[in-house]
Amino acid sequence: MDVTNCTRPAHFLLVGLSTFGRMESMMYAIAFLLYLLSLMGNGLIIMIVIVDHHLQKPMYFFLSNLSLIDIGHTTSFIPKLLLNYLSANNSICFHCCVTQLCFYFLFGVTEFFIITLISLDRYVAICHPLRYATIMTSGVCLKLAMGAWFGGFISIICQVVMIAKLPYCTSNVINHFFCDVGPVLKIAGGDTVIIETLGFLVSVVVIMSSLLFTLISYLFIIFTILRMPTSSRQQRAFPTCASHLIVVFILYGSVFFVYLRPTVKNSSFRVMKVVSIVYTMITPVLNPFIYTIRNNEVKEAVQKMIARNIPVLPCFKKDRD
Repeated sequence: MDVTNCTRPAHFLLVGLSTFGRMESMMYAIAFLLYLLSLMGNGLIIMIVIVDHHLQKPMYFFLSNLSLIDIGHTTSFIPKLLLNYLSANNSICFHCCVTQLCFYFLFGVTEFFIITLISLDRYVAICHPLRYATIMTSGVCLKLAMGAWFGGFISIICQVVMIAKLPYCTSNVINHFFCDVGPVLKIAGGDTVIIETLGFLVSVVVIMSSLLFTLISYLFIIFTILRMPTSSRQQRAFPTCASHLIVVFILYGSVFFVYLRPTVKNSSFRVMKVVSIVYTMITPVLNPFIYTIRNNEVKEAVQKMIARNIPVLPCFKKDRD
């Protein structure tokens, strides 16, 4: 096909969740519910970390970054998904699609780095408790978080720019409920081999390196826990590590299936949609509960905030103190 005279479409059409047939309305209702739970759970984490100075520690600093990522990740596509369903108009403008693609992968890639930093923080806290305060200083934590966000941006920007410059002549229908790289490349004209190869290499480097580092950190943590003198400490530490690893396996397992393929545009998009729901909707809801459900400090902070009716802004808290 001659793509030199191709006119780029002003809008794309998203298939949405229509492939679920009679369950379509239920799936949209579930998406709305999961989005609300994600906003409330992750928003609560960010709020209590800002308000309660007892939680202004490296672990909760990274956890608030993870909550911010989860809010941004779901907000990048769920509001548009629900708006299209309510208006019965599945269109999305070209620039909106590229912007959605950019933010979706920015938050997604940065999440891997932040989860790696959380595992690093737990490794230092459990394996080197006496050196924890000198290693994980506020300056170091800030630099690590900034590096994670910058690394996420650098990882995706080249691929997003290349996708934005492709001609789209064959079709303007995206077989997904958001602008994902595979369905978008499926309808793109021109040669997409370079983009797919670049995306695959970035995925391998980012996902595999972060997974390897995270697993090694938790292996050292487990070995340290096993050497603890009292069984009560082991009983407290093991459930925490197990819950963290549950998030890791769910997140990485779904991403492995969707993105670690040399030719993502030829994948089964129906299956990809189901797996994407786990990665994009369920994991952001699980994160705040998994990382805080056994945390007494977070429970006490929530109880104090409810009991004292502390305002959101930190300045109010200082006035009361």
